[in-house]
Amino acid sequence: MKKSGVLRFPGTNCDRDVFQAVENSGRKAHWLWHEDQFDYQDFDTLYVPGGFSFGDYLRSGALAARTPVMKSVREAALYGVPILGICNGFQILCEAQLLPGALLKNEGMRFRDEWVDLEIQNPSSHFKESGTLKLPIAHGDGRYFIANDGLKKLHDQNQVWMKYRKNPNGSLEDIAGVMNEAKNVMALMPHPERAIFEWMGSQDGMGFFT
Repeated sequence: MKKSGVLRFPGTNCDRDVFQAVENSGRKAHWLWHEDQFDYQDFDTLYVPGGFSFGDYLRSGALAARTPVMKSVREAALYGVPILGICNGFQILCEAQLLPGALLKNEGMRFRDEWVDLEIQNPSSHFKESGTLKLPIAHGDGRYFIANDGLKKLHDQNQVWMKYRKNPNGSLEDIAGVMNEAKNVMALMPHPERAIFEWMGSQDGMGFFT
């Protein structure tokens, strides 16, 4: 039975939540340590969780993107394994150039911790959510940016995954999540692992783990 791999970096603080969300969905989760490499064929999904990897020193996600485990993540991406980055995971995947663009300091320079409404622009065949979603955010560097030529390509290739209905951080064109050209690597700034049970405030995050 293949497993869902959950990456773990020093400073990451949402990895346990993601691990538990995978297990709650009835699938088998497996830790992937930042200093190790792995065989991508052992996994049917990879998760890059949020939470201040390496203390966000240098730049959010910059150090994590250069760890040994990311060599295996790049190989997995090349061979079509579905990969989901969440918050700091989004930053890591952009720093690793597995996703286009960058995450900058929020407009107003404030950390934002609140619930947001999202609209799916181009549904994913791997993480089956569509329509509108209610998920929480918690980030200081969540403002998505990409140069004009990259933005045009995002639209031409249908790589804009989701947008905020009310922009909380100044992201370009309200973008909250994007995907790669092959549509198997994707990421979002909101935290679906914090919205899998009704008592959390929403169950809209469960589809990212089932």
